[in-house]
Amino acid sequence: MVIKEVTAERPLNVPEGTATLLRDLIHEHTGTFFEDDRVDMMLDKLAPLARERKCQSFLDYYYILKYDGLSGSEWPLVMDALSVQETYFWREMDQIHTLVNILVPAWFRRGEKTLRVWSAACASGEEPFTIAIALQEAGLLQKGKIEIIASDASGAALEKARRGIFRERSFRTLPDHLRAKYFQSVPQGGWCIKPELLVRVRFQRANLVVPSEIAALAAAPIIFCRNVFIYFSPEAIRRTVHCFAEKMPAEGHLFVGASESLLRLTNDFSLEEIGRAFAYVKRPEAAQLRTAV
Repeated sequence: MVIKEVTAERPLNVPEGTATLLRDLIHEHTGTFFEDDRVDMMLDKLAPLARERKCQSFLDYYYILKYDGLSGSEWPLVMDALSVQETYFWREMDQIHTLVNILVPAWFRRGEKTLRVWSAACASGEEPFTIAIALQEAGLLQKGKIEIIASDASGAALEKARRGIFRERSFRTLPDHLRAKYFQSVPQGGWCIKPELLVRVRFQRANLVVPSEIAALAAAPIIFCRNVFIYFSPEAIRRTVHCFAEKMPAEGHLFVGASESLLRLTNDFSLEEIGRAFAYVKRPEAAQLRTAV
């Protein structure tokens, strides 16, 4: 019998100031900002990538991300490593109910064309599929006049979302009768959303802090960008929201997470209570306000 020797992973050196350099570079590219007490977690997430590139230290990896001509292929891996995919179905449903019961009917009463709903930072897909299920339950999705687009900066998260297979943890608040109606168990374990709902969501990769990647998406009259700004710096939030405002139609609606606030970060939107939920509504004068500033 051959006994394989088990060796511990080689620790990576962290030269003085390197963690700050990496943190700032990641912030620039992703909007995510790691406070001092979370920098070690950032390094832990990046360590496997640095070892894969044969780096001796995190400074070596910083140079790869900053200057290497191959960094374009490395950044998607960084996005995957830093991605937070903790989400679930039927989350913060007051906002979804406002969409289904108030905003969508009002849109079609005005005789408007196809309505686009954008789920930004959709992670593994529970949010856009929740929207699809809620619209289907209300009899609104069959009309074929609602387009649901979901995006994320992580290719790995999007691949999972496109498969539409979810584990038990994703169903913690979804009513049982809706799971039975819209999902089917799969032999490899988990539950797969039924094909008729799977095809109603279109997924694409987009980094929220890159205007060219979100410009077309941000033209949606309704945007859900929930529980992502908690990881962004105020400046990154401000830039992203301004990009939304530049492209959204007048009186477009932006939903953020219950623990997130834009009140001190933008003049482009006003906070309004609609039904039982709060939404940020684009001010008609948003472009003029931004120009004046």
